[in-house]
Amino acid sequence: MTDPRPVARCDGAARTFGQGPRAVVALQPTTCEIFAGTRIAVTGPSGSGKSTLLHLLAGLDAPTLGTVTWPEIGPRDALRPSRIGVVFQGPSLLPPLTVVENVALPLLLAGRTEAEATSGARAALERLDLADLASKLPEEISGGQAQRVAVARALTGHPVLLLADEPTGQLDHENASAVVDVLEEAAQHSGAALIVATHDPEVAERLPERWLMRDGRLAFTTAQRAWLR
Repeated sequence: MTDPRPVARCDGAARTFGQGPRAVVALQPTTCEIFAGTRIAVTGPSGSGKSTLLHLLAGLDAPTLGTVTWPEIGPRDALRPSRIGVVFQGPSLLPPLTVVENVALPLLLAGRTEAEATSGARAALERLDLADLASKLPEEISGGQAQRVAVARALTGHPVLLLADEPTGQLDHENASAVVDVLEEAAQHSGAALIVATHDPEVAERLPERWLMRDGRLAFTTAQRAWLR
């Protein structure tokens, strides 16, 4: 039996912003593998490279050195809006759109019909017990509800990799716990890999694998199949 291919892989991937004496190395050369079904908390202080790593893994940014590939997904242009789901820290819902329209947007961008996208969005909202918010605008719901809607939007395309960048950073304890519950349940249901960048030790302790970042470098990992150079 052959070993499974990773969902995502970094080979010496690094990211530098700017040039010359003002250049900032946000991520040192990093090599790691992420497999389906893994649950990883990425911890470390602000500026340690957590967000940069997640953005590279999401294909939202490209490395200035090394490569990021997605063996089980395909080329970078095949990643979104369905194969990789991303949840950001801050408000990410579009104000003019209702909740169901926000959640349907990735499916529309993926080429689904309006009816298919709306049906998929309503199913995602129902799954997260948010169906009663479907017709509301983002300004009419709470911060905790908005973040859960953002999770629903990330899940509409049934991603194989789910990335959450400080998803609880602006929430109180109760709402933060609810968002993590949703992320874990969704990843468990779909078999997706889940990576959560967080400052919160309680969030990190809920995930079985933990990666520590310091000064733009992946300094430590408990993942048996993640490897560093």
